Amino acid sequence: MARFGALLVLIALAMGRAAFAQGEFQTTWICKDPAGRTTLTNVKEETVGKECKIVSQQRVSTVPSSKTAGAKSPAEFPKESAADRVASKAKQRETIERELNQEQGMLTDARKKLSEQEGVRSGDDKNYARVLERLKPYQDTVEVHEKNVEALKRELNNLSR
Repeated sequence: MARFGALLVLIALAMGRAAFAQGEFQTTWICKDPAGRTTLTNVKEETVGKECKIVSQQRVSTVPSSKTAGAKSPAEFPKESAADRVASKAKQRETIERELNQEQGMLTDARKKLSEQEGVRSGDDKNYARVLERLKPYQDTVEVHEKNVEALKRELNNLSR
């Protein structure tokens, strides 16, 4: 019987060593100090002199980084020259300016349609809420185009920096 107990101890030790070789355990404790304050810690030294219970215990394994110092891109990796960057920025500016002109044209058209609708009064429009309801889509369209124009102007300013 004693041999059986010793065998169990040896098996447990072997398993413990195997577990340790695979990774370390991360233990989290919840502790109460003599003043009654509760703390949560994973540092064993902070548990000394306190009433602590294990909250969780997880196996943590670490893998060394495989990055090499001074890693460079492959030789065949495409590089962008200064001239390419300037040409790309010029093309981007041209595209944004074209979009801004289109958006400003749509804003002018939307404002024109809104003013036309504001001028239209029919006999059914005695209720002012109905007038506002009828004008709402036109006002929304104007607002959307105004926001788009502002965004494109911001983008142009950011491109200049």
